Amino acid sequence: MAQTPELAIKAAQLEDDRFSRFRLIQWWDQEKIGEARVLVVGAGALGNEILKNLALLGFRNIVVVDLDKIELSNLSRSVLYRESDVGKYKCDAAAAAVRQLAPDAKVAALQGNIVSGLGLGLFAWADVILGGLDNREARLWINRAAWKLGKPWIDGAIEGINGVARVFVAGKPACYECTLGEKDWELLEKRMSCNLLTREDTEAGKVATTPTTASIIAGIQVQEAVKLLHGLPTLAGKGFVFEGLNHTSYVVEYSENPDCQSHHTLQRISTLPQRASEMTLAELYRRAQIDLQSDDVVIEFSRDVIHSLQCTSCGREDVLFVPVGDLKYADGKCPNDGSMRVVKTVHSYTGGEDFGARTLDNLGLPVYDVFSARSDAEEIGYLIAGDAVNVLGACAAREDRS
Repeated sequence: MAQTPELAIKAAQLEDDRFSRFRLIQWWDQEKIGEARVLVVGAGALGNEILKNLALLGFRNIVVVDLDKIELSNLSRSVLYRESDVGKYKCDAAAAAVRQLAPDAKVAALQGNIVSGLGLGLFAWADVILGGLDNREARLWINRAAWKLGKPWIDGAIEGINGVARVFVAGKPACYECTLGEKDWELLEKRMSCNLLTREDTEAGKVATTPTTASIIAGIQVQEAVKLLHGLPTLAGKGFVFEGLNHTSYVVEYSENPDCQSHHTLQRISTLPQRASEMTLAELYRRAQIDLQSDDVVIEFSRDVIHSLQCTSCGREDVLFVPVGDLKYADGKCPNDGSMRVVKTVHSYTGGEDFGARTLDNLGLPVYDVFSARSDAEEIGYLIAGDAVNVLGACAAREDRS
């Protein structure tokens, strides 16, 4: 069949275009993909495949988060790493590799713990979150943060030659927390001691994985992200399960847990231009009183903070303000007599506590974070956005969309 003049012109225009084959897909919108903001948590086997796919598809605004350094064993499962990268932080090496694949991409590398060390502003920034993780604690945190900020996230998990990819959309249960069973909660509780101090011997779990399974699951994850951004049907509230021994796969639909604690989304978010070092907690409290038109306001933190360690034997108290999870079990022992101290935590401010004069960066919370303020009648989230450039680098140029 002969081409119409219009189709011939379009074909000529696309001939040398990097993404011309994608544009042959009827519903494909390359501009939408190029503008989308993607947060990738985890830069191991799954994260490498996710990032590679994002780069090849034309995603140009990417933040990659990882805590760890590259080990020799990563080289057999991670397409973006080379032997010269051993000892480097995964996020840095992965970001550099993505820039090589896509020189015009803006890629921010953040070395840190997504649970305790990075602000919720990352979730506010993102259009979609992709997880390449190997632990339940981080997944649960991402799930709650994504729902709180109204963002979709796509989880991937692999073990041996099996894997699962699943999509969770805020406001449309089931969510990740809904899928957790008794055994999952038991393992989560083992991560912490009874006084909220981290047990060192539970941190170094290794999961058997292969690059072949990682490529399958990451491929589904990124394809779901593309579909989601285009408004197409996705695996929302469902999981794609791949069984590698017989190469069988099926889709499972998850049930909503009516008691799930993740199902809360801030309906109103106010972006404040100050840096965390430029505003005290008391000042934020007064701002909330005005915005909520109420004297009775509670400011809630994004996460629990260890306020102090108190020794009941000798009376010693050390005021710390560090995130829960950052202190090891051994840190709980009193330097004076070796007794295990009581951990005092805080998660909110009601106007009368003695730490209101502290600036927001001096509360044991990360910068570029979100605080919640509520009265009896209303709730509002405050995104402390002044630190966005320091956190996001070039990716912060489009911060006005938050």
